[in-house]
Amino acid sequence: MTAPIRIVSSMATRQVLSELVDAFKARSSHEVQLESVGGVEAARRVRAGEPFDAVVLATEVIDQLAAEGRVVSGSRVDLVRSGVSMAVRSGDPRPDIGSEDAVRRAVLAATSVGYSTGPSGDHVASLFERWGIAEAIRSRTVQAPPGVPVGTLVAQGKVGLGFQQLAELIHVEGIDVLGPLPPAIQVVTTFSAGVIATSTQRDAVGTLLAFMASPAAASTKRRHGMEAA
Repeated sequence: MTAPIRIVSSMATRQVLSELVDAFKARSSHEVQLESVGGVEAARRVRAGEPFDAVVLATEVIDQLAAEGRVVSGSRVDLVRSGVSMAVRSGDPRPDIGSEDAVRRAVLAATSVGYSTGPSGDHVASLFERWGIAEAIRSRTVQAPPGVPVGTLVAQGKVGLGFQQLAELIHVEGIDVLGPLPPAIQVVTTFSAGVIATSTQRDAVGTLLAFMASPAAASTKRRHGMEAA
């Protein structure tokens, strides 16, 4: 029996990849195993030489792994584009987030503010610095541990205002998604796949990634709050 194709990804793409893997398995004889962890942890495990066949992370990280020889050069396949949204606990007041200044006011008024360890979190932290409020709100900011969705902290009342990619918020019960960041401060992360250099199933992985990047996968991506890359 052929060994399963093993994929490791960040949590940001867990839901959409899970559905795409199921769709691929329904039309293929290949078995696929998906493991989703924090993005930093996923990259660490690839660098440690764990026997994965493919990795899905932010494009910049895939390029770094390729430069290090961990991912096959030229194997990168761009899959989805994902923007950042904001959320509050269900039933809590919904602040205005229609402009950059409105978001800044909402952050200053929030009892606590949460963001992730991933690309969206880095962007939010840089906004706080640019606005000159990072120090003022430091005691009220919560960075979710790797692999922990910010939305769950919002739902539990541990965070009053949460920032994370829409794909990671829309499936969390107990929160209200306020909407995306306004265009002036929005950041869109592209998530890409790469073939692990040690994979012995490169042809099969290529077939899987081609399916994930095909027009047939577009509706699944939209359903999970993402756009096809």
